[in-house]
Amino acid sequence: MSRVLIVGAGLTGSLCAYVLKRVLQSKAQFVVWDKARGAGGRMSTSRPPDPTSHSADLGAQYITATAAYSQSHSNFYTELLSAGLLKSLDCHIEGLQHKEGNKNYVTPLGTSSVVKHFLSESGADLYLEYHVTGLRRCGASWKVERKGGNEKFDAVVLTIPVPQILQLQGDLGNLLSVQQREQLESVRYSSRFAIALFFSPDVVFSFSWGARYVTDSHCIRYIAVDNKKRSSDTPGLGPSLVVHTSVPFGLEHLENDKDAIQPIILQELQRLLPDLPQPVSIKFQKWRYSQVLTSVPNCPGHMTILEQPLLICGGDAFTHSNFDGCVESALSVCRALQFLLDVKQNISL
Repeated sequence: MSRVLIVGAGLTGSLCAYVLKRVLQSKAQFVVWDKARGAGGRMSTSRPPDPTSHSADLGAQYITATAAYSQSHSNFYTELLSAGLLKSLDCHIEGLQHKEGNKNYVTPLGTSSVVKHFLSESGADLYLEYHVTGLRRCGASWKVERKGGNEKFDAVVLTIPVPQILQLQGDLGNLLSVQQREQLESVRYSSRFAIALFFSPDVVFSFSWGARYVTDSHCIRYIAVDNKKRSSDTPGLGPSLVVHTSVPFGLEHLENDKDAIQPIILQELQRLLPDLPQPVSIKFQKWRYSQVLTSVPNCPGHMTILEQPLLICGGDAFTHSNFDGCVESALSVCRALQFLLDVKQNISL
């Protein structure tokens, strides 16, 4: 049985594990590594230090499906809706531009619940705080190095951001063609900061909207009452507020420390919402790789670096930066991996 490692427990990684398990079933063992303490990646849901507040989505806020993707990816949407992990967005979002035919969904249990669902359904072995540092070809397999050890796998799928792929030590750099390297180096991401503010159960906000796109601020672009946005108010829990900065502000201050940036954002938030009560606690997040601005050109959804032993890159950088882009990439990775594993099996016969 082939051992397949998926690096990255974000949306694409979880979808790869889910789709590959459905297609290959018992032909392979799937393992997922992620350097973080929890699964989710950019679909991150943060729990408050004090359990008396609602959780907050620090990354992706809602999922927008076009009419075409609602149809072509209907099995994914139907499964999540049936499981209660997706529901139609029905709160008021100021400044939201709605396009004809699009459907907006929220995640009642937080965006990370979608990732965790696909990982659970895949049956993959998940290892958190496994930080991959290098890949070395070892005969017909890969020796994957991480902080604290290494293991061998027959195939590796990289779903981490492209700059982190290019930073991997070992043989990867020598295996990339000139064209592949140029394509990967052309990928561009937006950067931003996010802050979650958690409030006590007695707090009631004076504004009626569930979320708001801000146009009159030098640093804040988006504010959401997360529990209201999800329509998931739980009695006895205080509200949570999520703030996202603009991309220009994020890029300008990307290398600054939290202690320098957080007060600027909070001061601006106070200007925008002068009646906002004091939060019980605050969580700060820097998204160095927030959304893909420029993806790999003319790409089928993945990039095969080596066929034997198999090394494939996937993720929204190889499609486009949203839920359906991750689904498209996972399906593309699955088709490539299934074909190459079948070829390998036939050769061995």
